[in-house]
Amino acid sequence: MTVSNDKSHAEATQESTLRLDDGEIHVCQDGPRDAPALLLIHGTAVSARSWEPMVPLLTESHRVIRIDLLGCGRSAKPDGASYAVPDQARRAAEALDRLGVEHAVVAGHSSGGTVATALAEQRPDLVTAVVLINTGPDMAACIAKEVALRAASWADLTDEQIRQVISDGFHPGYEIPQAFVDQFRDIDFHVFAATSQAVPAYLDERSLPERLAPLGKPLLVIFGEEDRRWLPSSAADYRVVPGATVTMLSGVGHSPNIEDPPRTALPLLAFTANHTPPAD
Repeated sequence: MTVSNDKSHAEATQESTLRLDDGEIHVCQDGPRDAPALLLIHGTAVSARSWEPMVPLLTESHRVIRIDLLGCGRSAKPDGASYAVPDQARRAAEALDRLGVEHAVVAGHSSGGTVATALAEQRPDLVTAVVLINTGPDMAACIAKEVALRAASWADLTDEQIRQVISDGFHPGYEIPQAFVDQFRDIDFHVFAATSQAVPAYLDERSLPERLAPLGKPLLVIFGEEDRRWLPSSAADYRVVPGATVTMLSGVGHSPNIEDPPRTALPLLAFTANHTPPAD
């Protein structure tokens, strides 16, 4: 494992490269290293950087761990790798194991919520609670427009074209930050295509409420009321999970963690305060 610290203060972001059997995983850690662990899993077409607006709001009480899923951000993009949801979850678990984390609350945004769910299925010993942010319960709730792009044209899009392509990821009129545009530009087309097939396959096999209900894990669902990728009303489907809490946020769309980090952090922190795992 290689580690770099760009800042000298106690809560500097620590970046690591974990060498797993099927590829290297890039990890960022913030906050006190002896605080309870909170794992943040990004969605399709972005990276761990998509959580940056929320990180400062979470580090007072958590050891915040962000990973670039295989094929994304600064993680490896090996030929022939599987981007199936269970495989991405297995790598996330292995990353936590390598970091010495024995218990964690796991939060996923959008398709990252499917990985969080699969991680809870695979490692109930590791996951103490689950947070889903604008993650549709099944494909019947999907209202996203198709992204019809050729690999050859991916890098040729202007910033404005990219903003048009991803505009439904935010509420109408939201000014998409340049940092988010840059993340989208950096993704690998083949990984994007593979992930775009893997997530529906996982949801079609069994819905997320069906998967989560028997696990007995505390569940928080946060949903932007103006989501244009998943039916906001579908958030109610998670109420079949015993003890689930569903929080609807007005005035935000598919990405409340980017559109309004403070309002997104409030219910998350209230939830983790009641379901905080022991510090490792």
